[in-house]
Parts: sequence; C-alpha cells; structure tokens
Amino acid sequence: MPTPIKRLLRTSPQQLRAFEATARLMSVTQAARELHVSQPTVSVQLRELAALVGEPLFEPVGRGIRLTPAGEALQGTVADIATCWQRFEDRLGDLRGLLRGRLRIAAVTTAEYFVPDLLGPFAALHPGVEIDLAVENRDRVVARLHRQADDLAVMMLPPAELPLHSQPFLDNPLVVIAPRDHPLADSAQPIPLDALSHERWLMREAGSGTRLVAERHFADHGLAPRIAMSLGSNEAIKHAVGAGLGLAVVSALTVEAGPASAAASAPWVRLPVEGFPIERQWSLVWRSDAPLAAPAQRFLSYLQVNTAPAAPA
Repeated sequence: MPTPIKRLLRTSPQQLRAFEATARLMSVTQAARELHVSQPTVSVQLRELAALVGEPLFEPVGRGIRLTPAGEALQGTVADIATCWQRFEDRLGDLRGLLRGRLRIAAVTTAEYFVPDLLGPFAALHPGVEIDLAVENRDRVVARLHRQADDLAVMMLPPAELPLHSQPFLDNPLVVIAPRDHPLADSAQPIPLDALSHERWLMREAGSGTRLVAERHFADHGLAPRIAMSLGSNEAIKHAVGAGLGLAVVSALTVEAGPASAAASAPWVRLPVEGFPIERQWSLVWRSDAPLAAPAQRFLSYLQVNTAPAAPA
C-alpha cells in the first residue's frame, strides 16, 4: 500500500495551486485569472485532483460552487502543508544566520492608516522577509484567524471563541464627526448624547469593529440611533458626512491622518459629545495553539520596542 508521502507525490504543485485558489475565491474563473492560466486548465487540474482523492471536491450551488466535506478537509490539509513548508524555510534562514521567510499579517480596514508605517522600517531591517498584508473588515479577519491564514492580525476586538494571544500596542479612541455646517459644530460645551437621538447616523458595514463598539456604546446609554446608511470604508464615511448625509462614529486615526492643514479644511468636524471619545486599543493577536514563525516572532519583538505601550483599558 502506498505511503502517505507517495500518495502526496501523485499530486502536482499545479493541481494544489489550482485547488487552493479556487477554494479561497470560490470561483474557477477568478482562480484562473489569479494564476494567469486559462479556465479550462484550472478545471482539468481540479478534475485530476478529485480523481486522485477519490471524492468530489466542489459541488454546484445556485450559480456558484461550494466545497464538499472532502474539499473542506483538503483545504485544511493544503494550509497545513504551506505552514509546514514555511517553518522549514524559517529554519533554513536561522541556519544561515539571516532572518528569511514570510510574514503574513491581516489587518482590519481602519488599521490601514498606520500598519504600513510599522511594516516599512521592519522590512528595511529584514530584507530577507517577504510581507503579505491583507486588509479586510473584522468578520473576514476573524475568518482568517479561524483558518490560520495569517501569522498575526491587527484588530480592535479579538474574537472570544478562538485560543489567542493578544498584545495591545496603540490607543484607538473613537470620536463623533459631523458636517462642518452642522448647528452644533461650533459648540464649546459637551453635547449630551440624547441631544443627537433625532440625527441620521452613518455606520460602517455589519461586521465592522467600529460599528460593534459604537452600537454597544449607544445601547449602554439608552440611545437607539437612526441608521440612515451603511458604508464599506472609512473614506466613504468621511465623504458622506462631509456631504451632509449624517453623523458618524469613527476612529480618531481616520480624521487625524494627513497634514493638519487638510483636516482644518475638511468638510467635517469632531463634535464634543459626552461619553466620547470611546477609549479602545489596537491589539496584535495570534493563535496560541500554533507555533509562530521566526519572522512573526521578530516582528512582535520589534513592535514591543518601537511602539509606546497602550494606556490601560
């Protein structure tokens, strides 16, 4: 009977790449585009792989596809193979005395305002490290943590259902912004939150960490905000507020980004609302049930030295 390694060697790298891309994108067409091959080529590789496995890997659903139980099992196995190979490359780098390998980081969308500034100097110090940065909303970052797609994740609300280590490293106050011509824009006194109960509120999409924190804060203070619109990015929120479509709760980082002159001329302003800013923190999180690759360990050490400790929550 063939050993597991012999059975593995019956598969080709091309078949595994085609499967990984199709399972991740849930589309043969998009997988072919990403791999720079034709769609029929990907389809043939998937059929050959399914024949080797002895089980169908995908099944049709509506106009799309989904993984079968065998496909889900193979997706986890392919991820394990990639992780093991990454550890091997990391070990080679250690043996050669040079930090090499890949640092895989996922960050929630608001973190895109500062994560590149952290990664740039680290990359300059360690040119042998390749960096993969995925920017997603919180739900998708949590999904990536579930399937161990990354070494580290930057987020505000780590999920409670996973075994995680968490390292707070940066304060993330949430503030209220309003159109510059709002009647309360020039208020010198704190504005009671219930004075804004009639306002139209703009929110990030469901699954956003900022939205979760804002909704909890409103509920704790007995306010049921009238949500007029949900938008998928911080920039869209700021533009919509500036256009007079409503008020919003955003990270102070998003309104402080860029030169001071730009903020002074922006079509939105911060409102001095009672109970704000909501004090939260950015954390670097990683799975506690899996070993960290050498580049991720080095980045953790780098972050501890090069960022000021966050204030206690």
